[in-house]
Amino acid sequence: MEPSLLTRSIEKRPDKCTFVGRILFLTEDPELIRRQLAGEDLPWDTKNPQNNPKLRDDISTDEITPAHICFFFDEKLGEWPYTGLKCGNVVPIQRGDVKKGGFVAAVSGKRRGKGSSREQSPYAELCAGIKLVIAENIERIYKQNCQNLGVLTSTDFSLIDKVRAGQEIPLNKFTEGEDDITRQVIEYGGLFPFNVARMQKKVFLPPITTARRPMTIAEKIFARHMLNAANEQGVSYVKPADSGFARTDLRFSHEYVTPMSAIFFEHFVGKEARVNDPASILFFRDHLTFLDEVISEEKKKMGLLDLAGQLKYKQEDFAARQGIRLHGELKDRKGSEGICHSIVAETYALPGQLNVGSDSHTPHVGAVGCIAFGIGTTDVFNSWITKDVRVKVPESVKVIVRGKRKPNVTAKDYILLLLSMEYIRSGKALAKVMEYSGEAIEALSVDERATMTNMAAEIGGFTGIVAPDEKTVEFLMERRGMPRAEAEKLCAGLFSDPDAQYAHVIELNADEITPMVATPGDPGNGKFVRDLNTPVPVEIAYGGTCTAGKNADMDMYAQVLAEALLQGKRIADSCKFYIQFGSQETREYCVRKGYLETFKQAGAIVIEPSCGACINAGPGVSTRPDQVVISAQNRNFPGRSGPGLMYLASPYTVAASAVAGYIVEYQPNGKEVVATGTAHGKQRRT
Repeated sequence: MEPSLLTRSIEKRPDKCTFVGRILFLTEDPELIRRQLAGEDLPWDTKNPQNNPKLRDDISTDEITPAHICFFFDEKLGEWPYTGLKCGNVVPIQRGDVKKGGFVAAVSGKRRGKGSSREQSPYAELCAGIKLVIAENIERIYKQNCQNLGVLTSTDFSLIDKVRAGQEIPLNKFTEGEDDITRQVIEYGGLFPFNVARMQKKVFLPPITTARRPMTIAEKIFARHMLNAANEQGVSYVKPADSGFARTDLRFSHEYVTPMSAIFFEHFVGKEARVNDPASILFFRDHLTFLDEVISEEKKKMGLLDLAGQLKYKQEDFAARQGIRLHGELKDRKGSEGICHSIVAETYALPGQLNVGSDSHTPHVGAVGCIAFGIGTTDVFNSWITKDVRVKVPESVKVIVRGKRKPNVTAKDYILLLLSMEYIRSGKALAKVMEYSGEAIEALSVDERATMTNMAAEIGGFTGIVAPDEKTVEFLMERRGMPRAEAEKLCAGLFSDPDAQYAHVIELNADEITPMVATPGDPGNGKFVRDLNTPVPVEIAYGGTCTAGKNADMDMYAQVLAEALLQGKRIADSCKFYIQFGSQETREYCVRKGYLETFKQAGAIVIEPSCGACINAGPGVSTRPDQVVISAQNRNFPGRSGPGLMYLASPYTVAASAVAGYIVEYQPNGKEVVATGTAHGKQRRT
């Protein structure tokens, strides 16, 4: 604990709020947005919402602050909020528009803030003058980032009239329904002032006194890590909505977040202050390694490439001064040691742990049977002080995948099918643990399970997890060199009790699932490949990222390409196929298996590890709006990976489509299944 924080003056914010400024309604109609930016206040009928224009749903953090805007890590972000917001085919908001418009509140529809955990998004809004966000429902990480920064959030549209009238609004309108800790974070105006008050024992920390009850695997792990009344780790039982602080086993961040966290740490705590337990902190240089190869001349002229370089140097400097392990760039060639999630899964995460990271795909490592979840910048720098994170125990959704999968079906097809379901598309799974089970899940390798847990982020879930079993034991033995007895001991007791309670249960039959794609715009736009209305030619195929750059994914790319070579085929002349490793360990695996030669002979372009094209920062990005891409990555939000039309699919489907030149199902016998426009039998979705 930093001693100076014990005597620092800290006060709560006033118990009434007044918002002086305009309201920006983020509508589907770009013309209505332009009129607001020009000075017109849009009429809004809170009593008869059916009379109002349609608000934009599913506004991702990629649209609030596109990836290149996150190269800024200070108040300059206030020039850029909503500059990636797409309404139809139009991006109506330009640099400085929101700040110049005098807006104090922003209103939108369902699932606001989905996607990346980047705290630059609410920070950009705050720096532009936005003090209040109203939406039908709000994604967990984005909402928590808002609270941590002091931006107020609400789903109560009646507040619109009060804001416009300049009326005082009680602060408790924004704390209703929140747990005691979140309420106090809001009252103190953010997480850091709350934590200072916590160190000074000025806040109320509710004791966890849950009686004996059956628990899910997630609840068991939370119980092991929650702090008790004596500030010691571990309580006997927890239930959903129990709130407190959980001691972390591992905290990590990458170059998009570490610099901003470091600046916050140095500003609020002190330049000479030391982080708590640096041995349990990891930094990664994994996002922007190949940025210089794809960044536009226009962005270079804006100084964005230089800014991106500053992110790297700030992280390196802070790591060196604090004695923190940095998995950085390669010394002998271009590329990185690996993507944070890939390395954490291969080298660090253990069953039963609680890990946090500065990335929404931190749930990736739930595949080994631990709790792992994404946090924002303020949570990161606060965890450097306290080694714990704020947690409200989430409900769990149980996903049971029964039966036996077809040989061309993968975990990616399961998750794309789940994402297409109304329960998930409507936001009912937001902030819940996705627990994957059933014989079809048990049959998956740990690498394939990681695809399921990774994309709990696209569901909007708190995290994803698979109970550890014999496959987990084998993974720890093979990938870590761990003795069997030690691996089995780590996995012992990590299962859900038979009568554990779930918010919802989803059942799928693997026998009925065929290869899926998510059509452009959202990972929830899933449909079966055979149900596409017409063949879809592709110019770019991309296999990589944390989701699809693992050993098992490389097996799939290699299998498809090896079979193509045997049939005298290569990558189609009309298509470029990029294969990017998730880590150097996976690259070495490909060397041992002889895959590099297969990839080369087939005409694939192999790239060293990095997040790359997934975040518009490496080879494989689109360059034209009409360019069709098929990718094994996790997101296809507008503009995320270039201006083109991106379809998401499994490694099998991506590789097979690269060979064919258009989207096809991979068939191990070499027989293609493509969309022909004819009717196909619809498959039942449970």
